[in-house]
Amino acid sequence: MEAGAGTPPRSMTARAAAGAARVERRRRSAPNGIWGMALFLCSEATIFGTLMATYFYLDFDAHRWPPAGIERPTIAWPSIATGWLVLSMIPIWLASRSARRGARRLTLGSIWVACAMQCLYLAAQILLFRHDLLHFSPKGSAYGSIYFTMLAADHAHVALGIALDAALLLFITLRGLANYWLIGVRGLAIYWYAVTVITVLVLCTQLSPSF
Repeated sequence: MEAGAGTPPRSMTARAAAGAARVERRRRSAPNGIWGMALFLCSEATIFGTLMATYFYLDFDAHRWPPAGIERPTIAWPSIATGWLVLSMIPIWLASRSARRGARRLTLGSIWVACAMQCLYLAAQILLFRHDLLHFSPKGSAYGSIYFTMLAADHAHVALGIALDAALLLFITLRGLANYWLIGVRGLAIYWYAVTVITVLVLCTQLSPSF
C-alpha cells in the first residue's frame, strides 16, 4: 500500500508513480541498485579495456595489420550503425527523466522507441558480422581472433541491454512505475550510456587500420 496522506512515502512503500517520484526527489544519495549497476559496468569496462589493449598489442607486434589476404575494414556502414545507436540514447535519457517525474506512459513510450532503434542497430551489426565471417575466419589469424571476439562481446552486451528494455517494459506495464522499477529505469539508462561509449571505442579500435 502507498503511504498514508499525512506520511511521506518511503522507498519500500512507494508503489505508485507519484509516490515513487516524490521519493526520488527526496533522495540525497544514489540507491543501492544504481551502485550495483555501476560496479557491474566497471567490471565490463575492464573486460573491454583488456580486449582493446590486446588488439593494439597484436597490432604493434605484427608486420602487417590486418594480415595479407584480409581487407581493411570499411568505415561507412559500421559508423552509420554506431551513430544510430548513439541516437537511441535520446529516448533512453527521456525515459530516465520521465520516470523520475512519475510519467509512466512517457517512460514506456521512450523505452519502446529506444528498444526499436537498438534492435535495428543489432540487426545491422549481425549482418556486418556475418559478412566479415564470409571473408575471413576467427581461427585463421590473431587478427581474426581478436576482431571477432571484441565485436561479439560488444554485440552480446547490446543484446543484453535489449533484454533489459523488454523486461522493464513488461514489468512497468504490469506493475506500474513503482519505486523499484523507477530505479530499474535509471539503472537501464546508466547501462546504455556505458555500453554506447564502449561501442564507440570498439568501433574506433575496429576501424583503426583504415584511418
